[in-house]
Amino acid sequence: MICLLRWTAFLWTVNSIPGTLGMAVTERADDTCPPLSVEEERFSEVLDRPLQITGFDLTEKFLLRKGTVSEDLPSFRLGSSPLIKPTKSIFPNGLPSEYSFVTILRVRRTTKKDRWYLWQIFDLSGGTQVSVVVDGGKKAVEFSAQGQLKNPLRYTFKSRDLHALFDRQWHKLSISVQSNIVSIYMDCKLIERRLTDERDGIDPSGRTLITTRVEDGRPVDVEVRQILIYCDPYMAEMENCCELLEPKCETTRTFNGTSPPLVTAQLPQMLSQPPKQSIDRCHCPAEKGDSGEVGLQGDPGHKV
Repeated sequence: MICLLRWTAFLWTVNSIPGTLGMAVTERADDTCPPLSVEEERFSEVLDRPLQITGFDLTEKFLLRKGTVSEDLPSFRLGSSPLIKPTKSIFPNGLPSEYSFVTILRVRRTTKKDRWYLWQIFDLSGGTQVSVVVDGGKKAVEFSAQGQLKNPLRYTFKSRDLHALFDRQWHKLSISVQSNIVSIYMDCKLIERRLTDERDGIDPSGRTLITTRVEDGRPVDVEVRQILIYCDPYMAEMENCCELLEPKCETTRTFNGTSPPLVTAQLPQMLSQPPKQSIDRCHCPAEKGDSGEVGLQGDPGHKV
């Protein structure tokens, strides 16, 4: 009887280890997040186990593109018609409380001083529930949400490192949204993070839009390659920027999308670290530099 009790206690301990030491990156208690098909070469070598990715492809939801996110992403010039849909058609079961917003875009000359919604969810009365605003006049990015008391929460990121977003070149802009932290990345470099108040969930009975001017609701002249929302706040950190580089980089295949990994204490510590310099996460061949100047002539030698 004693041996049976010890064996039962051992099995209970083994089964409880995954929940104690880590959690699945994409594990959710509900069915909010559907599977998301993306190329595994998009991610840096943060994990060495297969990753099951869930989330929403807004590029596909707004009928800009259909199918899997491929390595060679086509670009779409927007601005000819409004891009707005019922929220239930984009997020049928709502939006998770923690997620990553990732987009590749190029601001055009006619738009670089505009203030516009890159993404917005609003309720039936027109109130913002969550949004990402690009402000060309201030060269800033704003993240807004709704507090638990229905109070507006707004966090403005205006680091000088964001000024390059308006240079009319392709850039990757990512935002990691955690329960009490919002972090912004540009071109795979952590720019800034802010502590936040607790946020309320969204009401899916409203509408969702992308690339729309704040002032008058008109579509914005901007180019986009993708707009993704991962149901995991760490994906913003894990993505690399190989698709922005020329020539294209050869990346190590890290994830095969078959099962979720366990995350030890290393991953949650990512967003507790101070901003650091950008890291080359691609295995890119180094280019040979120019020849240096001819050195000075040495002193004459001595006869032996």
